[in-house]
Amino acid sequence: MEPKFKLPTETVDLPSKGILYPEGHPLSNGALEMKYMTAKEEDILTNQNYIKNGTVIDRLLKSLIVTEGINYEDILVGDKNALMVAARILSYGADYNISYRGEQVTVDLAKVDNKPLDESQYEKGKNEFTFNLPVSKAVVTFRLFTHKEEKNIEKELQGLKKLRPNESPEVTTRFKYMITSINGNRESGEIRDFVDNYLLARDARALRKEYSRLQPDLNLTFNFVNDEGREEEVPLPIGLDFFWPDAE
Repeated sequence: MEPKFKLPTETVDLPSKGILYPEGHPLSNGALEMKYMTAKEEDILTNQNYIKNGTVIDRLLKSLIVTEGINYEDILVGDKNALMVAARILSYGADYNISYRGEQVTVDLAKVDNKPLDESQYEKGKNEFTFNLPVSKAVVTFRLFTHKEEKNIEKELQGLKKLRPNESPEVTTRFKYMITSINGNRESGEIRDFVDNYLLARDARALRKEYSRLQPDLNLTFNFVNDEGREEEVPLPIGLDFFWPDAE
């Protein structure tokens, strides 16, 4: 039996173009389909439990994705950013009003582009890259984070905060999840020991730079004309009001 009403949907192109997903994965074609927000999704956005535990956006995106067979845990972080912006546009329109340096600025989210992607830098279906650390000369492999890794990092950091409330090991924890091998050794204990005791600051900086270079993502910036009349590129602030615009 055909449904009485059919919700409108849109195809969202992913910054990764699907390159990093295995062959046959639902996202390997580089796009997915999302529906427009309904009152049901507004219930999700206003659910105080979801807001308090930090899951509200993820629950919203899961509800909006209509392409079948997608495991939300598999979605790369940069691709998830694209889904978030697309969901905002489909739900409340492309105009995003923000305050910057005391001025009200309207950003057209429809003009937010994907970062340029050099497909020659990637092996189809493989989310792992090799990098020679410039100072120690160690050879590491690393992966780009999916939602699953980000969730695991957050969970580990919360546990560490309870054990050592005066410490903030976010940098080293992220490296422990990012690096998949050191000089061919894939043992988790060896990787953690290397990050804690032997990863030089200059090598860490170089590895972060390489990660950023390779990560498919949106160009989350906007152009702002300063007091001197010069245009500058500014990171786009995405706050709590991103999905709560001042509109009925």
